[in-house]
Amino acid sequence: MAKTKKKFLKIFGIIFLVLLALLIAIPFFLEGKIATIVKNKVNQNVNATLDFEDVKLSLIKSFPNAYVDFTNTSLVNKAPFEGDTLFAAGNVALSMSIKELFKSAEEPISIKSLTVDNAKLHIKVDEAENANYDIAKETVDEVITTPEEASDSFTLALESYEITNSEVIYDDFATKTHLVVSEINHAGTGDLSLEQSELQTKTDALVSFELDSTKYLNKNKVSLDALIGIDLKENKYSFLENKALVNQLPLVFDGFVKVNEENQEVDISFKTPSSDFKNFLAVIPEEYSKNIESVKTTGNFEVDGVLKGIVDDTHIPMFNIKLKSDNASFKYPDLPKAVKNVFIDTDINNETGITEDTYVSINNLSFQIDEDRFNVNAKIRELLGNTKVNAHMDGKMNLANISKAYPIPSDLDLSGLLTADVTTAFDIASIENKKYENTKTSGKMDLTGFKYNSEELKNPVAINTAAVTFNPGTVSLNSFEGKTGQTDFKATGTINNLLGFLFNDENVEGNFKLQSNTFALNDFMVDEEVSTDVTSETPTTNERIKIPSFLDATIDATANNVLYDNLNLKNVSGRLKIKDEAATLQNLTSDLFDGKLNMNGSVSTKSEISTFDMALGMDGFKIGESFKALDMFKVLAPVASALQGKLNSTIKLSGNLKDDMTPSLGALTGNILAEVLSTNIDTKNASLLKALDSKLSFLDMEAIDLKGLKTALSFENGTVKVKPFALKYKDITVNVNGSHTFDRQLQYKATLDVPAKYLGEDVNKLIARINDDSLKDLTIPVIANIGGNYTSPNVTTDLTSGVSNLTKQLVEIEKQKLLNKGKDKAKDLLGGLLGGNKTDSTATDSTKTSTSEILGGLLGKKKDSVQPDSTAKKDAVKEAAGNILGGLLGKKKKKDTAQQKN
Repeated sequence: MAKTKKKFLKIFGIIFLVLLALLIAIPFFLEGKIATIVKNKVNQNVNATLDFEDVKLSLIKSFPNAYVDFTNTSLVNKAPFEGDTLFAAGNVALSMSIKELFKSAEEPISIKSLTVDNAKLHIKVDEAENANYDIAKETVDEVITTPEEASDSFTLALESYEITNSEVIYDDFATKTHLVVSEINHAGTGDLSLEQSELQTKTDALVSFELDSTKYLNKNKVSLDALIGIDLKENKYSFLENKALVNQLPLVFDGFVKVNEENQEVDISFKTPSSDFKNFLAVIPEEYSKNIESVKTTGNFEVDGVLKGIVDDTHIPMFNIKLKSDNASFKYPDLPKAVKNVFIDTDINNETGITEDTYVSINNLSFQIDEDRFNVNAKIRELLGNTKVNAHMDGKMNLANISKAYPIPSDLDLSGLLTADVTTAFDIASIENKKYENTKTSGKMDLTGFKYNSEELKNPVAINTAAVTFNPGTVSLNSFEGKTGQTDFKATGTINNLLGFLFNDENVEGNFKLQSNTFALNDFMVDEEVSTDVTSETPTTNERIKIPSFLDATIDATANNVLYDNLNLKNVSGRLKIKDEAATLQNLTSDLFDGKLNMNGSVSTKSEISTFDMALGMDGFKIGESFKALDMFKVLAPVASALQGKLNSTIKLSGNLKDDMTPSLGALTGNILAEVLSTNIDTKNASLLKALDSKLSFLDMEAIDLKGLKTALSFENGTVKVKPFALKYKDITVNVNGSHTFDRQLQYKATLDVPAKYLGEDVNKLIARINDDSLKDLTIPVIANIGGNYTSPNVTTDLTSGVSNLTKQLVEIEKQKLLNKGKDKAKDLLGGLLGGNKTDSTATDSTKTSTSEILGGLLGKKKDSVQPDSTAKKDAVKEAAGNILGGLLGKKKKKDTAQQKN
């Protein structure tokens, strides 16, 4: 017996191991078959492509059922939605009887449970009303099959199903409807294989709904616990027991949905299970209503609705939904004031089942805080067709009381008194067709003592008064007076096409007059870290400043003071036109730097890179102040900061703007015409002038008179070119030309025609001996080459050629004079002057004396210092050149008599 038992156990163990091996091995053989069957069956019957990354089969995970898991499943549309993903899921898992695995591809497969995780269903309907879910292929069979002969690829004998962490998106571009149901977690249990059964469901989700750009729901929480009766024979689904929450508003449902061959029948009623006014607060999104559990309420709020009728291609259910509250109030425990006398009487109806016939009647919507009351009533007809609106609002409200009665965001610090009495009537078709004459809006709205602060503003905005009158075609801004930071403002004007802007994305048009005593542009700029290097081409701001594309406005502005950075413009007036992402400045005039400024130009932000084009006229500007204050001028004329006086100038500029609206100097082009009226020079403020002053001692830079000087600059590709110009210092003419770059590199040449009389006492004695009036105009060219950069300039001069030319000129003049006094005497003099020797002792003595005197005068030596040999002559000439160079380069031994005379 024991032996038999052992034998039985052994056989059982072997069978168990074989079965276990089969359970493990079979999936490897069947996975490929399942993948092929599923793909073929679906792709043969739909106008889309089903695919998945992997399929895994387990006979153990849900034993005794088989468990099939599809990873990264997708269903991708074909034309007309080519490439769009209709459905995608991280995991789709099926549970079925093991015997289903061994059926042929033609036999239906029965599924017991379904699990879908991390799925996204994106339904689209285009403007031609093509739907991306309409993917079933149309087939025409030659052999007509009976319903009994036809079979589906899959049949449902579901006992449970679950959808987790999923999302459904519905985009209908024909009706401009956008619905998103996100964070869906839904589960259901029941035996769906029976003709009549009950399905227990539990659903949680967030719902967002937008119709024609208006958001009605924004991630509102929705939950539904429902017991649904299912009658598969009648295709009827009934609400048996249920509880729904919209945000925190409870609703109960009753009724059914019946699916017919041609349409669906709907007969559903719903209502709030209680009439507490807290139900109304529960509809408001949670972030605005806060903790409503602690709110003290009085009065009622009731929702009562009925949907009844058929649903097909042309009909929706008829419905009547009533929202009602009478003399209610609520008070948050941590706020000092209550909202009371709340009346709500609203109907949402459709009496025909035609979508366009939906209408809303706001018979009364009013509330009161302290003694301030606000009222609204409206009739909105053809809600889903050519919407027609007739509305009126009136009342008075102290805005500061809102935050004392209702938990608005903490950073929204409101104050002021609002009064309104406005009536409007319009229809959407007229607005869409731009027949704004069919609209009627009238009334007025006043705001006084309004204060607003936000993190997006540099300073709080205080509006002392604002008065608006609504007319059928325009909105009149009767007054608008306020202050922010240092800036005060007063404005009046008209706004045209407000409805076109609000409904048709058209430009808002306006004409305004703006007055200000002090207008500080910095009050409207949020602090940002901007590069202080004017040559930097890389902006450090995070966002590009753009001119709004919807603005089409003309502003005539006057201001006593306009402050921008370190500039103070006085008595400013001009016109600003804004259109097509461009701002055009017309005839702006201002007092600046003790002169007059006139400006015309434009800025455009329409292209990827912002551009500008400006023309500036400057009349009587203080040179030093203007060039110190304007960084761009420092680059254009680096030595101007050392000038003290006034100038007239015309400047034309164009180029690109960086993201912070400062010029990109590398792309700057233009020209400047300048006329110096009167000026002094302070060399201490310019390294370049100090360098010139030290190199040329006879030239006193501070004594140069620039009065009447006219010059022109042109600039392009980072280089400023100076048109050659001449200036005078006493009787010295200075010719200047050259260029510099925006990165502060200098390349200039100054040519000075220096009269010989500035070259020292000895040279002037030689000139006196020649005794010729023509020598009064004798000059030597001195060339100063200027390189380096603004702060460390490099000045070099070359006087050797000038001295040589001067010597030759003197010798030639003396030679021509002596020709008339005798050939021998001229020969002797020239011989001595040029270093020749004579045999005649008398002649030698006289020539030696004459030559010694001339060379002495030229070289600055005494008579006894003249050496007869050639070496001595060369040394003497070299020393003479040194003395002359010394006079030019500042090695003064004594004052020039010529200079003293002058």
